[in-house]
Amino acid sequence: MDPQTLIFLFFIFVLSIFLGVELISKVPSTLHTPLMSGSNAISGITLIGALVSAGTPHNQISTLLGTLAVVFATINVIGGYLVTDRMLAMFKKKAPGDKK
Repeated sequence: MDPQTLIFLFFIFVLSIFLGVELISKVPSTLHTPLMSGSNAISGITLIGALVSAGTPHNQISTLLGTLAVVFATINVIGGYLVTDRMLAMFKKKAPGDKK
């Protein structure tokens, strides 16, 4: 890969970091959890992409990185669903005998 392509990719990476920080800082704090639970679908797509990457027979490095991507994407999806479940449990009505 030539240096000009690497510089361009690094520029896109840095630009996406600034854009992400700017977008998240504009979201009110009351919407952070619903926004995160809505992004679970995107995490599922990431998991599918990681599975495809881990399954391609290019070389051992790409298989290793794909496997790590599968592990981290799975942790992200499961954690997102657990947080969503916990958030939705806060809105359930309590039974009359429950103290919690």
